[in-house]
Amino acid sequence: MKSEQFVHLHLHSEYSLSDGIIRVEDLVDSSYENNFSAIALTDFSNLFGLIKFYRLARQKGIKPIVGCELNLTKEESNMGAPLVLIVKNKEGYTNLTNLVSKSYIEGLQDGIPSVKVNWLKEYSEGLIALSGGQKGHIGQALLSRELKLAKQRLNFFREVFGDDFYIEIQRVGRPDEEEYNQSAIKIAREQNICLVATNDVRFLSPIDPDEDKIPSDFEVHEARVCIQKGEELANSSRAREYYESQYLASSEEMRNKFFDIPEALENTFLISKKCNLELELGEFYLPDFEVPGKKTTKDYLVEKATEGLKSRLKEITKSVNSYSINEDDYKKRLDYELNMICNLSFEGYFLIVADFVNWAKENDIPVGPGRGSGAGSITAYALGITAIDPLRYDLLFERFLNPDRVSNPDFDIDFCMEGRDRVLEYVTEKYGKDSVAQISTRGTMAARAVLRDVVRVLGKPYGFGDKLAKAIPDVLGISLDEAYKEKEFKELIESSEESKEVFAMSLKLEGLSRSVGTHAAGVVIAPTALTDFTPLIVDKDKGTVATQFDMGDVESAGLVKFDFLGLKTLTVINWTLKRINKKNEIILDINDLPLNDKKTFELLQRGNTTGVFQLESRGMKEYLKQLEPNE
Repeated sequence: MKSEQFVHLHLHSEYSLSDGIIRVEDLVDSSYENNFSAIALTDFSNLFGLIKFYRLARQKGIKPIVGCELNLTKEESNMGAPLVLIVKNKEGYTNLTNLVSKSYIEGLQDGIPSVKVNWLKEYSEGLIALSGGQKGHIGQALLSRELKLAKQRLNFFREVFGDDFYIEIQRVGRPDEEEYNQSAIKIAREQNICLVATNDVRFLSPIDPDEDKIPSDFEVHEARVCIQKGEELANSSRAREYYESQYLASSEEMRNKFFDIPEALENTFLISKKCNLELELGEFYLPDFEVPGKKTTKDYLVEKATEGLKSRLKEITKSVNSYSINEDDYKKRLDYELNMICNLSFEGYFLIVADFVNWAKENDIPVGPGRGSGAGSITAYALGITAIDPLRYDLLFERFLNPDRVSNPDFDIDFCMEGRDRVLEYVTEKYGKDSVAQISTRGTMAARAVLRDVVRVLGKPYGFGDKLAKAIPDVLGISLDEAYKEKEFKELIESSEESKEVFAMSLKLEGLSRSVGTHAAGVVIAPTALTDFTPLIVDKDKGTVATQFDMGDVESAGLVKFDFLGLKTLTVINWTLKRINKKNEIILDINDLPLNDKKTFELLQRGNTTGVFQLESRGMKEYLKQLEPNE
């Protein structure tokens, strides 16, 4: 039997960044163990974890309820208060996506994404609103004993959300909590507004008195908050906003807490029944590529590729590196590829990439010759996307597109560092600024950094943290568990109670999300407004708009990723060519250099490859010396 008496509707995961330590996988597992029929994720001002949460909950047979806690600001001031919005259906999802996106793009207040109260009227359809408890705008008015103001605010929310507005009450142990609750219950009954009970969840488990040497979830959460705020745990003057009771309480525990207000518990289940969001994941939507006349994208792709191949074959015969070719082999390969591309409906993708790559070349922006599996495509070669003949080097198209393992095509396009942003501007202008964005990435608490962070918040000397961090083996991406298997690091941890304390806390924090940035290359182009597919965020450092969904999730949501890589090597080559060509009558073409130059191979054999793309690491230099390449 599922626990239908209570559903958690106010919960922050690790994706809230400023608070919350719940990993989505653990949340779903705990909900399953507690027999919850449904669970909500309402992170602060973002939907970062939405796709992962939705997928995992569905897999476990739990209804995922999508929501968000917003910082709602009044028109007359910038003072914000929480308002929890919960999605009922697809329209509500789109409206919440718009509100969350606007909170970053138009509503930042002292770095905090905020929703202006007047925006709610436009974006309320399909959404359920919880008042935010004693911290909410109504709660603040009640605690200030401004009953008239509380009623005005209540009436505003009721006008906007109708029967989908609820007065939220909590019993987590805050000062003035019961005073607020009694006032909230009274005004809710007088005004005929439904009550809803939440536990304002921030972590999974309660404190276990038997595990005194293992930090509790509450202690770990406090440490996480201090890390984000740059404070020490022992600082007596720091604000203590969270309480030991803010864990994922069972239905029975919540019934005991609210035994006197059973309707507030029953309403959580009734709300969950209203929420029926169906997301279409795994479908891909490309922007329309305008083709001339009445041609279809398929006809246009075939035409451009056929013309392009003829030009390429002429180039081969005229090149300093010319070689014999069988035109029939090239035509057969092109026909085979075009047939597969069109059957998989990727013709638009090839045309879009070819368009911005060739625009870059026409506008004196150096573009790489192509790398990765895309270099195996004769279609890409014919369209000018790559500059490598896949037949000459026996490269397989099926590594790029395979009908037996259909996945999104993915060209890694290298642009000169100085020109990359111009290409992005071109794409943005062509498809519209509301349809183009970069992709966000999440920074996590890695092994060395988290040790230093925990040492700091525990008030221990910097040198102590430095010593622990430097003892971790120098292995890329190593975890604390893996490091502990190494004798030297393990002995250091076991050498004192202090280091054991730091290690235990660090283990629980390791891997949690701590920041959001922008992916170095990933860009998405949507067929309509991006907010139809993903919420947006503004990168504070760069001022650019990015998707809230990361690389994997943005593709699950239906958007195709394009890689715009800025490569310094291309910039240096470009500078060099300009200097050479300025002094010489013969114009040097980087795409038509002899590939059998003896001095170049001698340089490679000596390992003199600093600044040579992908050959400049110590390991590659040593291997080149052993390999002695000569062709």
